[in-house]
Amino acid sequence: MPALAKIFDDRKYMWDGEVYETKEEAQTVVEKYQQDGFETKIVEEEGKFLVYNRREVETQ
Repeated sequence: MPALAKIFDDRKYMWDGEVYETKEEAQTVVEKYQQDGFETKIVEEEGKFLVYNRREVETQ
């Protein structure tokens, strides 16, 4: 099972819980996350692709 969280550039990203067969599938999901204001990373593990994302919490 992939790690639920990973650190990239001193920032914590959370796995979205899905395993994608191709990088293209993962990229389609990443584009949707980015439209919603998330920072994203695609990670390849054992020939599959994982999407990790994060978003700054806005305090009001």
